[in-house]
Amino acid sequence: MKEIEVGKTILQLAKGDIASQDDLTAVVNAANAQLMPGGGVAGALHQAAGPGLAEECRKYAPISPGEAVITGGHKLPNRHVIHCLGPVYGRDKPEDKLLRDCYRNVLDLAEENRIDSLGFPAISMGAFGYPREEASRIALDTVCDYLEKGAGLELVRFVLYSQQDLNLFTRQLGRLQEGEMENG
Repeated sequence: MKEIEVGKTILQLAKGDIASQDDLTAVVNAANAQLMPGGGVAGALHQAAGPGLAEECRKYAPISPGEAVITGGHKLPNRHVIHCLGPVYGRDKPEDKLLRDCYRNVLDLAEENRIDSLGFPAISMGAFGYPREEASRIALDTVCDYLEKGAGLELVRFVLYSQQDLNLFTRQLGRLQEGEMENG
């Protein structure tokens, strides 16, 4: 696990299952517009949370790309799930702005709900086809920029499903830190 401090927040990169983060107050669902079970992250979270999550989500659906909503965690070990619809690459325009909005809106909801620890998946990098290099750079740039401005979060963790994604995020974080050192 890679760990750095950004502002007053610990930022971690870890390989794992987003539905098994029992030390986090909230996890993020890379949701579909209807907020229903699907493949990938949405499927794993809904399966672990039980049918109550889908029932609660019905009142918030549909959501638009970049939008985020918060629900209870149900049978997950987390108090909350923040659902965000990332952009489908090549369809939802402008993709980079919508992906940034997704991360910012999640962080805003976490702040509004006094969440102290949060786990993100790699939003839009799976079935939504966002190029992995660019999506990981946008994710880390957006989250680090937000945290540097003084967020109340104590811990933000990117929970990455594959070793390949963990390696990619680790490289991107290194580039971001090098850029800060050169500019600072």
